[in-house]
Amino acid sequence: KWGDPSDLQDYEGPRDYDSLKQFADENLKPMCSVKNIDLCDSDKKAQIEKYQGMSLDELKGLVDEEETKISDAEEDFMREVEKLQAAYEQLMDTKDKKVAEVKAAGIGLMKSVIKNKETADKKDEL
Repeated sequence: KWGDPSDLQDYEGPRDYDSLKQFADENLKPMCSVKNIDLCDSDKKAQIEKYQGMSLDELKGLVDEEETKISDAEEDFMREVEKLQAAYEQLMDTKDKKVAEVKAAGIGLMKSVIKNKETADKKDEL
């Protein structure tokens, strides 16, 4: 985790040394936050001041609304993943049945005959 201690973020980048070093050089330094407002650009300062001007209940309500959006997005994602999983399983079942049909129709014997003919042709050449 990294970032503002009151809003830590998950690090999701690569774990090799060079990537971690680059991330640390770019991100692990004093950064814009409520406690370091002097490090913020004008847009972030305005946003922080807007939130600071709200009552605690208003702010908690906004946070709840945004967290609901995230939760809804995650639920939608999981529903769609379940649909994909069902489609995948159906496709695998269809493929397995077709492969079994082809094998039952004698492809193995066909391949054996081809191999036998090729071996016989080579013997004839000698």
